Amino acid sequence: DVNEGSVLVGGVDLRRISSSRLAGQISQIFQDNYLFTGSIADNIRAGKPGASDAELMHAARQAGVAEIIARLPQGMETPVGEGGARLSGGERQRVAIARALLSDAPILLVDEATAALDGGNQAVIAETLARLRGQRTLVVIAHQLSTVAMADQIAVVEGGRIVEQGAPATLREGQGRYARFLSQRQAAKGWRIAGAGS
Repeated sequence: DVNEGSVLVGGVDLRRISSSRLAGQISQIFQDNYLFTGSIADNIRAGKPGASDAELMHAARQAGVAEIIARLPQGMETPVGEGGARLSGGERQRVAIARALLSDAPILLVDEATAALDGGNQAVIAETLARLRGQRTLVVIAHQLSTVAMADQIAVVEGGRIVEQGAPATLREGQGRYARFLSQRQAAKGWRIAGAGS
């Protein structure tokens, strides 16, 4: 619940929507997603237990899971191990994304989904999110610029308050917090660690 103002979904205040109805409208992807013991297919299908095999594969392709299962001898039936221990962090994240996509909720909440991943997996997930533009509402919470660069609107939050909001191009051209953040990140790209005597 917000302390002031309101959060609206489809023009309706969240506080007026039942928890069960709201849960059906929002699927979530977090930085740390839990996979339960079972196969890759079982974990994806948890997003929509009655999903057809075609729906399952569509979600897998959208999330980049198809390339993972193509190299595994058991494909979609590959056991993930307890908590997904048999998969890498990036692979677990892609399975979690496929599960969220399969639920087909109109709103996808993505909270720091790429924070703990290497550059290659970050890029795959950013591409997946970019493909979803126009298909559903994405609310992305992130520090990674690659994750937020494709947004229609960015809200910069400091100390629990929105200090700046607007389209990425508008914020880049301004002199606000987002422009300073971009500038700092750009400068940091040129940094390198030098050995003694360098």
